[in-house]
Parts: sequence; C-alpha cells; structure tokens
Amino acid sequence: MSSRRSAFSIGLWSVGIALLAHESEPRASVIVTMECRADMAELRFSSVPPPANNDAATAAKFTLVDGERDRNSGSLAVLHDGRIPEGEDQPSANLFFGPGTDGGRLAIDLGMAIRVKQVNTYSWHPNTRAAQVYRLYAADGEAKEFLSSPKRGTAPESCGWTLLASVDTRAADGSENPKHGVAIARSENGALGRYRHILFDISRTEDRDLFGNTFFCEIDVVDADGPVPVAATSGPGERIFKSFECEGGKYRFTIDATAAPDLLKWAEAELKPVVQAWYPKLVALLPSDGFVARTNLTLRFRGDMGGTPASTSGGLINMNSEWFRRELRGEARGAVVHEMVHVVQDYGRARRTVSRANRAPGWLVEGIADYIRWFLYEPETKGAEITERNFTRARHDSSYRITGNFLNWVTQRYDPAVVRKLNALAREGNYTEGLWKEWTGKTLTELGAEWRQEHENRLTSGRAN
Repeated sequence: MSSRRSAFSIGLWSVGIALLAHESEPRASVIVTMECRADMAELRFSSVPPPANNDAATAAKFTLVDGERDRNSGSLAVLHDGRIPEGEDQPSANLFFGPGTDGGRLAIDLGMAIRVKQVNTYSWHPNTRAAQVYRLYAADGEAKEFLSSPKRGTAPESCGWTLLASVDTRAADGSENPKHGVAIARSENGALGRYRHILFDISRTEDRDLFGNTFFCEIDVVDADGPVPVAATSGPGERIFKSFECEGGKYRFTIDATAAPDLLKWAEAELKPVVQAWYPKLVALLPSDGFVARTNLTLRFRGDMGGTPASTSGGLINMNSEWFRRELRGEARGAVVHEMVHVVQDYGRARRTVSRANRAPGWLVEGIADYIRWFLYEPETKGAEITERNFTRARHDSSYRITGNFLNWVTQRYDPAVVRKLNALAREGNYTEGLWKEWTGKTLTELGAEWRQEHENRLTSGRAN
C-alpha cells in the first residue's frame, strides 16, 4: 500500500503489482487505485476516472461464466450501457449475484485484441454491497490451451489467462462508504497489454448474512488507441444539486432537485435549516455504544414514487415531488425529520455485523420515527393524538403515529429513556419483547391495554361533558 488519504469519508489506496504482459509489451508495474467516498451526490471520484459511455466495453459481449444473478439485479447490459444509478440503492441499475452465493465469474469479449490502457470498475450501495473484491485476468485468446469461459474450479492461469490485479476495497477498520471506484493501469504511460478477453473472478464482501454480493454498476475497458472517454450520465438533463453542512463540516448534506427544479428554492429556505438543526439532534437522541452515524446524506426529489411520500435507503432520502408540492405548508418538513430518524436508526447494521440478530418489528421502527417527529419536533401540531376518529385502530403495534403516541405515553408514565434504550438494542440486534417487562414491570400487552384504556376513559369523559 503506497498511499492512504482520508477527508470527507474519502479513502484512497494505490497498490503496485508486478505484471508480465504480452510479449510485445515490456515488463511493467500495474497500479490499482481504489477510492471510496460518501461526500458527493453523484458517482464521481478524485483519483479514479468517472464512468465512461464510449469505452471499449460499450459494444463488447458480456457473459456470466459462473454464478447466479440475483432476481432483482439488472441485466449484464447495465455494466456497459454508459449509464450510472441515480442513487445508492437502485437494484435494477446494478449487476449483483444471488443471496447467499459467493460471487461468480464474468467474462468480456472485446471482439478483437486491443491495447488495453485501463480497466475501471464502479459500485454504489449503502453498506457492505458497495465494496469490491475480485481478481482480474486478461488474455489475447491465442494460447493453444485457451478457454474463453473457465468455470470456478479451473485456474485461469492454466488455460491462457494472465492475472493482472487483485482488488479488495473493504476498509481495514470495517467502516463503510457507499461509492467505490477502482482504476487498474500501468504505472508508466502505455497499455496493460494487448488483450481481447477480460475475466473477473468476483467474491462476496462478507458472509455474515445473505447480502454480501457487490452492486456493480459499470465496468469500463479503455482502449489506449481509442477515443477520449466521455463521462457517463445518470439521467437526462442537467443535474441540480445544492450542498451544505452543519456542525463545522461534521455533517454534509446534498439536495438533488434534478427531478423538481421548482422545489429547490423551498428546500434551501425551509428544509435546509430543519436538516441542519435536527440531524445532529437525532444523532444525540439515539446513541449506542460504538455507533457512529452517517456523516453524508443526500435528499433527492423523485417523480416516480406513486403514493409514497418519502422513503429512506442508507444515507439517501427519497422525496415524492408531487406529494411535497401539496405539503410545503403542511407535513413536508416533518416527513423529512421522520426519514432522518431512519437514517440514524441504521437497524440494518445489526444484520451486517451480528449473527442471528433479532430484527426489530416494523411497527416499532416506524413508531420511534413518528414519536420523535410528532412529540419532539412538532408537538404543537398534535398530529399523533388519539381521537374518536382513530380510536378503533388504537393498538400499541398500529405503527406510525399511533405507536408514536403509545411510546410517548410509556415515556411519561414509566421510563423517560425507553425510546433511547429500545433504539440502542434494536440497532445491536438485541430487541426482545421481554424488555418491556424488565424496564416497566409490565408486559407489552399489559402496557398496550392500559394505554388504550386511558384514552377510552378520556374520550368517554369528553363525550359526557
């Protein structure tokens, strides 16, 4: 490892590997530059070239030699279509192997031997599916023993392939960044070698759960004698971004208004101050031992969310532009606070780091977010009250506002720290229903019945008056 740099959650590694290229090329050193970052809304890097839409792989033939493609994965075409995902969790824009499998092999036939200048790979995902782990081979196809599609169990070196590089972008300290870029090139100007065939032997990034296979979104093969690479795009038209920080640069946010330029002015004037004030508050409200909250968030307006107001995936908050236009003076800001709670909760962390983690029930996940929204962020709106209209649905596990009301009641009656403690154990994969009895002296069922009865008594009294 020759260099390492860290800034704004940027990781950069350059690794030198001895290479014996094709006989027409001199012996040279291969440099593998690996960069991981989380501080930009787009898939861009400082030391790795951006994905291209006119490289030699664009018209090449891609073949899945070994391994099973996930049913939610995009086709092989997404790897060389010259387009990149619009966000960090867009399965259809990525190629990834099936759950529980250990990667596979992918072959590229360029159609003819060319002087390969560089091979670049790109991935984008909120957690362990962002890192890249693979061995890269190349061949001109002229060896007598050459096999174009060697299955696992067959060493590529035994059938006409040359190992160019071994890649592993996983951080030594276990930290995660959503964007990973790798550039494999010669240390001197020139080509890696004259090759027609490229082979990736891809491994999963972890085996603690079923979801350790990388989201590969683009693979570029740059022809040393070809055209100057043109950067790929993620959508039509100009990208419209607004970035800002808080806490002296500790937290960085990007608003992506490409799909709704008319909402940028509102976002800057109304949403930005809420995000700057409340994200650090949420991090302080929901701590746990050893937990470090995301420092980079993207808030993206989208026009394809149907009836869903907002959603969260890792550090990406999606905002339904049509719904937000209707709610600019109503629930828009509160909806973002709710989604920021989900970012800080990070309950997927346990599934990635703890074997046999207990998954927190969905009603509790959403209830905590709505408790914070309605009782801490905007209590004056009384948006989570139990009324005659919703009392028939008043169960502790009804989720969202109703569960938020239940959590507020338990906080006031029994344990002021109950939400903080529930969150910490849910994040660690240690939530159990027995916790309620341990902390309050009553079972969850008993608490729910008592809470409901109090509301019924209140509503009955109100009707009598």
